[in-house]
Amino acid sequence: MPPFRSALCLLAALAVLPAQARDYSYTDAHLHYVDFFQETDGMTELLKQMDEHNIRHAMISGVPVAKKWHENEPRRPRYYAGDDAGAYWFSATDYIVAHALEKLDEKQRSRFHPFLSGFNPNDKNSDEHLRRLLETYPGMWQGIGEVFTRHDDLTALTNSEVPRANSEAMDRIYYLAAEYDLPVMIHSNITSKRERNPLYLPELEESLRDHPQVRFIWAHAGTSKEIHRHQEKLTFLFDEVERLLGLYPNLYIDLSWTMLEPYLLDSEGKPDPRWLQLVERFPDRFMIGSDVVGKFGSLGEYMSGFDVFLDALPETVAHKVAGSNFLAILPRQSQDN
Repeated sequence: MPPFRSALCLLAALAVLPAQARDYSYTDAHLHYVDFFQETDGMTELLKQMDEHNIRHAMISGVPVAKKWHENEPRRPRYYAGDDAGAYWFSATDYIVAHALEKLDEKQRSRFHPFLSGFNPNDKNSDEHLRRLLETYPGMWQGIGEVFTRHDDLTALTNSEVPRANSEAMDRIYYLAAEYDLPVMIHSNITSKRERNPLYLPELEESLRDHPQVRFIWAHAGTSKEIHRHQEKLTFLFDEVERLLGLYPNLYIDLSWTMLEPYLLDSEGKPDPRWLQLVERFPDRFMIGSDVVGKFGSLGEYMSGFDVFLDALPETVAHKVAGSNFLAILPRQSQDN
């Protein structure tokens, strides 16, 4: 075979080879150590799954409510929406997380970034409750959240008034967060199940505006599985996220699972060009998470599910979103350690 034809054949062969796969070192920016019954697979299983799937770091929190098994229900529910029984604010969730972390050695513990979540966001005493926990476990807590405010049917099931991101009680939490340099992860639905407009967004935006010194992580960018059941896809979400990121440098977006589809990936599983461009425009403001609740067998699947989207980003940006962006907004003392 003539030399030029050999070279052409080699080039053709190289052209059809798949691009080299990227290896991501993940940080799970949204992980609940317990479920809605305050039960867990345990730290041994969590560490096993993290090691097997190259998850080097994880935000870890409890769940701020406990689902009740009502006297009139013959079968124990498996999820908060399993029946009509209520849920109640459960402050002991933070102690469960703290106890699990205290049993780890220093190297293992350094992989976890615990957030305080066990408080009632309608109670103006809650900031003092969190202050006591910060003093009881000095140096442990690295953030606050996931705070449950507007949260689908869970809001209706929880035994209290409807919590808002901009309540007086939450204002006190934000001042505490600023005092201790703690980021706040907040679940605040952008709308209800049926309103096709950003009905509840002013509650979050007012907080962003009034507390510029607080780093806010918006869980799922205000979306939820329950909203998608009724509306499939929020047509106004992209424009609102883009607007907020441009206005508020203290806003960060958690892209955990309800954001993957139908936003980051289209119906054919291909990355959405608009979301890719937005992440490139704000490369330090996005992070990914599993949002698992006490069960860790699917942890690797959830995290690697973002790879298609990450692979479509510039490599340096992809690694930030996959790993370092969350770590960068933790308290400076935590980063130094």
